[in-house]
Amino acid sequence: MILTAGFMVVEWLAGMVAGSLALVADAGHMLTDSLALALAWSANRIALRPADVRRSFGYQRLRVLATFINGCALLGIVAWIAFTAVRRWFEPGPIDGTLMLWTGCAGFAVNLAVLWLLRSGHAHDLNTAAARLHVLSDLLGSAAAVVAALVIMRTGWLPIDPLLSLLVSALIVRSAVALIRRSSHILLEGAPDWLDLAEIGRVLQQQIPAILGVHHVHCWLLGPRQTLLTMHASVQPGSDHGAVLRAINELLSSRFGISHATIQIEIGECVDREHDCADLALQDTG
Repeated sequence: MILTAGFMVVEWLAGMVAGSLALVADAGHMLTDSLALALAWSANRIALRPADVRRSFGYQRLRVLATFINGCALLGIVAWIAFTAVRRWFEPGPIDGTLMLWTGCAGFAVNLAVLWLLRSGHAHDLNTAAARLHVLSDLLGSAAAVVAALVIMRTGWLPIDPLLSLLVSALIVRSAVALIRRSSHILLEGAPDWLDLAEIGRVLQQQIPAILGVHHVHCWLLGPRQTLLTMHASVQPGSDHGAVLRAINELLSSRFGISHATIQIEIGECVDREHDCADLALQDTG
């Protein structure tokens, strides 16, 4: 965070002095990177707090919320860069190619260092993945600034600067949309992409003979990988409910990686007639 924020100031000043929109655009991207790292760090710190009476699930969602905010901020930066780039295309100004070149090279080195520092992050941590994605886009932005500087120094063709700025903007949009899509899916209680709810029903009925059917299954993510599940299980009369519950929990944990499940045992028909009680194992989720 310190490396990114520090060089962001240097790159912005160099961009203003050199007259390079590509450097200013990349500095704007590094600003969002710094904020993203600050948000991720703060959210991770707060997420360590234990659950309390008002927040029984704890504070894990703060990391997802921070990612969503960061993605929306990225789109705002893109709009500003794109507007300025179009205006600069029609009204090009003088650019110091040498200063632009050295600043771009320094930015490339800084981003490489930050990417190396983030190499050991957890593969499924949304904040770490977002940070790596940001830094990778920054790396490409610095490379674009270097290319633009070389073109200007060799040919004097100034439109290359706003042109590559738009390219950096496109990279930012792609990253921002991916962040917003993933984080909003979690915030909207979406089911994990790697889980097939119909398969859960089929496996439970196949592996646990006492289960007649599974319905009212709801599965969502507390964080990027923390999966929660609730469901109703219809069982045969006379079955040991405690043994069935233990078998279900063990199977959910070992087969699907779900360690937090709330299960309602029912004998015979579904007791909740106000909602669809169709057997999940018989539904086509394709």
